[in-house]
Amino acid sequence: MEKPAQPAIIDLLVCTRCRRGEPAESEAPRPGSILAHALATRSLPAGVRLREVECLSNCSAGCTIVLRAPDRWSYVYGGFDPEADVETILEGTAKYAASADGFVPWRERPEHFRRNCVARIPPLEVSDV
Repeated sequence: MEKPAQPAIIDLLVCTRCRRGEPAESEAPRPGSILAHALATRSLPAGVRLREVECLSNCSAGCTIVLRAPDRWSYVYGGFDPEADVETILEGTAKYAASADGFVPWRERPEHFRRNCVARIPPLEVSDV
């Protein structure tokens, strides 16, 4: 008997190094870390795993997140406010999780996601060779 396929784990990556233009020498917690902490205190959509990463190389437009999963499009979004945009990130993540292939139609995305998409990356195709 064949086992049903398990739903893929969706990664919500959050750059913890994002500074949003703050001075590098600042001892205060970085906005990216504040955002990661705020998301960690919330209920994420089913199947979504929060992962903190050191740098997503979008420093001038941080805070930055990535949504990715096997066999789905991956998206990089930037320009988040670590205190004001948590609900927006949760909404966008839920829509991504509900999609079959990671593609959420443009008009259905939260406004911030429409205007602050840094990159869209196609699913990795594995060769049969």
